[in-house]
Amino acid sequence: MKSTWTRLLWTLLVIVLALTGYFWLHSRRERISFVRYEEFGIDMPVNYKIHGIDVSKFQKDINWHAVKQMQVDKIRISFTFIKATEGITRQDASFKQNWDRAGKAGLIRGAYHFFYSTRDPLKQAINFQNVVDLQSGDLPPVLDIETSNNQPAAVIRSTAKIWLEEMEKAYKVKPIIYTNIHFYETYLGSEFDEYPLWIAHYYQKERPASQRSWLFWQHSDIGRVNGIRTTVDFNVFKGDSTDLAKLCIP
Repeated sequence: MKSTWTRLLWTLLVIVLALTGYFWLHSRRERISFVRYEEFGIDMPVNYKIHGIDVSKFQKDINWHAVKQMQVDKIRISFTFIKATEGITRQDASFKQNWDRAGKAGLIRGAYHFFYSTRDPLKQAINFQNVVDLQSGDLPPVLDIETSNNQPAAVIRSTAKIWLEEMEKAYKVKPIIYTNIHFYETYLGSEFDEYPLWIAHYYQKERPASQRSWLFWQHSDIGRVNGIRTTVDFNVFKGDSTDLAKLCIP
């Protein structure tokens, strides 16, 4: 009889552990509410209030007032990340125009740098600083780090850290990191958990599943918006307008 009860208790324990694991995984990859908006050309995650886009020269000439004025139901574009620089010498040909016009249209702006761990991080920092003049109300500088270039994780971490620290010295604010979950967990990790995270996670009907918290989610790269003739990346911010304002440069 004792062995029967023992087996029953063990069976119940296994069931409880299995259910706990299921609900834990389900909560991490919770499916959220997407609604199809033909005007934007994509399914939009409507659980979030603050929506934005990110652009570069590939979006060509942008009518930023049309971008700002577009509203469907309660969804409108409130912020934009704009590519500024890449590596140690490249500067996005449309940055200055996009930066000025997005600001005049009333969007919250952020500038990003495409980073190479094979290039001198100090020279990359200088490249960004020579181009980007951040003002009060702008978002912190962004490190776009998504390619390893066959470098070991230690090199990627050390070079990225130098760029981030230089940005913090120059702009007196903690920079944002843009990447995907796999890259973050493989090459960056807990050393960078103090930085705000902008995560890329496409084509799946759930939030990015990671132990690492994030603030921005790039959920599509095929969106449409008035004022832009090409497709464009769409993002959401995890928070409300007050939270977004607090993140910006004072």
